[in-house]
Amino acid sequence: MPDLDEQRRKVEELKRKILEQKKKDAADASSPPDIDKFVEEEKKRAGMAERQALEVQLQTELTSKRLVEETRRQVEEKTRKQQEEEKSRRQQEEEKSRRQQEQEKKRLDIQTKTPPTIPIVSIQAYAQALKHAWSDGALSKDENAILIILRKAMGISDDEHENLEQEVQLDIYLQAIVDSWRSGTITPQDLDRLDILRDRFKISAEEHLRLEKQVRQEILRQR
Repeated sequence: MPDLDEQRRKVEELKRKILEQKKKDAADASSPPDIDKFVEEEKKRAGMAERQALEVQLQTELTSKRLVEETRRQVEEKTRKQQEEEKSRRQQEEEKSRRQQEQEKKRLDIQTKTPPTIPIVSIQAYAQALKHAWSDGALSKDENAILIILRKAMGISDDEHENLEQEVQLDIYLQAIVDSWRSGTITPQDLDRLDILRDRFKISAEEHLRLEKQVRQEILRQR
């Protein structure tokens, strides 16, 4: 019976394989663990932990350094602004003091340079001399030389001389208009004389009309 023998052979072969597998499993279970592999894995884990700790330390140091630098920069910026404000304040105070000193100096200079007040009598006397010199509508060289001597002797400035001269010339011109209109009419000779005076005294046409109107109104009131 070959088929039965073949089946028995297969069963025996299967039992043998099962027995060998059990022996192998028992041998693996009883063998000691791989110490070197365990140690290597532990070293790897320790190295990773150390690297992580180092990275954390470096990050902390960088953060601390940036914080210190930022704080230092803020302190320096604040100090610089305070110094600039103090410098600006000092400059303003110096400028204010300089201006006050200049104003005080100008005031003292004005007080020092201001000529003494001319007595009214001297001004009146000089005005009379001007009126006499310009009475004929012209000023000779001798009359001009005498007026210069009087100005220096009386302390009359050039500006005061010009103002007085204008007043005197207006008075002379006004009197000429009065004389021309005294009869109620004005002659060609009167017109010529007024034209000459107006040209020499540099009296404008508007000023002439104003003075003439004033004279005519005054004459009409007197009548």
